[in-house]
Amino acid sequence: MRYLILSMLAVTLLMSCGDGKKSSKERFLPDASGAINNVSVVTENDSWDGQIGEAIRQVLAKPIYGLPQDEPMFTISQIPPSVFSGFVTKNRTVLKIVPGKEAGIIIKDDVYARPQKVIVVSGKTKQDIINVLKTNEPKIIETFRNAELNERQRQMAKSPHSFTSIKEKLGLTIQFASIYEAAKETDKFFWFRKDITTGHSHLMIYELPYNAIKRNDSTVNQVIKVRDSIGKVYFKGRLDGTVNANGNKISSYMVTESAYTPFHAETILDNKPAFETKGLWELTNDFMGGSFINYTIEDKVNKRWIGIEGFIFAPSVEKRNYMLELESVIKSVKID
Repeated sequence: MRYLILSMLAVTLLMSCGDGKKSSKERFLPDASGAINNVSVVTENDSWDGQIGEAIRQVLAKPIYGLPQDEPMFTISQIPPSVFSGFVTKNRTVLKIVPGKEAGIIIKDDVYARPQKVIVVSGKTKQDIINVLKTNEPKIIETFRNAELNERQRQMAKSPHSFTSIKEKLGLTIQFASIYEAAKETDKFFWFRKDITTGHSHLMIYELPYNAIKRNDSTVNQVIKVRDSIGKVYFKGRLDGTVNANGNKISSYMVTESAYTPFHAETILDNKPAFETKGLWELTNDFMGGSFINYTIEDKVNKRWIGIEGFIFAPSVEKRNYMLELESVIKSVKID
């Protein structure tokens, strides 16, 4: 019996040592770094300057739909393999090009730092690599975008808001930073805003009756009609209520810009069907405008729709990262 107990203790110690080594390795992974939406591309200079580099830029640097000016999906920093070591390996998102190997794509987590996504694209020829990039474009974009959305949520969670009335009145939780201030609150509507460079960022959350949106060919028009009606009530322009030179009273409020066709798609949010709509907004009888992203979520259990929208006014500055922050806030929603 004594030998049996000693044997069991020895096995337990060996297992503990093994786990300790794994935990030790995980603990010593440094924190990932890098600016939001910045991808490190590890490839040789001649590949970057040639067809492979062009294919990478077509995937990662395509313009984002729904912004007033063209801005790339990601900012790209090319790094030759010979200098990819030390601190430069710590970027949160990395795309590695490996020539001379079987064509394929591998997605790895936390290779050099944590949290980190490393996508390895390989091919025996240049054309093999280009084909893998083009074929897997949606997967590559989704992987890196989700990494950035998660990172923005992680950053904002360090200083969470304290608006408990959102859950009390709407039966949902949503994560955003305490820097956002309440601009308007009713039983079924919340509006928060944050000052940003040369402008401001906005978030609104509201409840709609179940019959407000119907699934048919005009769903996108219904979503736009709802957001325009909310804009007319709550988001007035600077000139609203003033009188023009002809003595007429000016009406100025937020509407969806009609000259720019909104992007519209069906998706899943918090395991619930939802409509995603992106586009541009403007003020009637004024010169203000910007980008918006709207999710209208079907809450079948509670027989209602939940609308969550983010929009910005940020003239003369890039808007990509501000919109990503708003999207990360929206995608953190949890409906009871």
